[in-house]
Amino acid sequence: LWGRDDLLFSQTCGYPLTHEWRGRLTCVSAPCYSCEGCTGADYCSFVLVHRDAEYATLEELRGTRVAFNNPDSQSGYSALRAVIAPHAQMGPFFAETLETGGHAFSIKAVAEGRADVCAVDAVLWTLLRRHRSATTDCVRVIAVSPSAPGLPYVTAPGISADDVARLRAGLKAAASDPALSDVRAALLIDDVREVEISDYDRIIEIEEDARTKGYDQLV
Repeated sequence: LWGRDDLLFSQTCGYPLTHEWRGRLTCVSAPCYSCEGCTGADYCSFVLVHRDAEYATLEELRGTRVAFNNPDSQSGYSALRAVIAPHAQMGPFFAETLETGGHAFSIKAVAEGRADVCAVDAVLWTLLRRHRSATTDCVRVIAVSPSAPGLPYVTAPGISADDVARLRAGLKAAASDPALSDVRAALLIDDVREVEISDYDRIIEIEEDARTKGYDQLV
């Protein structure tokens, strides 16, 4: 869908936006979420372990099993890599990696004991605690990642500046429409903010910082 010339409106993760899809999508705006771990249009990831695990520090996770949704995820992979990088200066940090295909599956893997640690974004963590507490009650937060710009709304690269402005105006109107207050509350959306591709350079900086520490992959 992101590669279609007639794409009008979609949403993507910041990592694919700054890597595989850089220059192939136009940023419109980003939602501002009202939950712990979010400030303005920025968000962070929570690093999770089983509630009964004795781990108290990140260093104690050396040699454990890590679950992640997919390797092109900012919140589930790159953010966790950034958190572990300062501790991974003696070769591989984790003994085993498990690609789950989704944040909820990563949490479930930790809750069921198939993995020892994972990272999920603050928004999904809040929503899952609200709607799937039987699973989230089995895990706890051990660390918080650096913040990064949140998932942007995007459109095709060939769209006119006028249409981008109209999309932004429509999103801003939806963010303040009283008739949509229940919908916004359910989605945790408090506002929207205009963003540009340059705002997402921070994601590249987070990745490069981990690489300068010699931690290129989550292993």
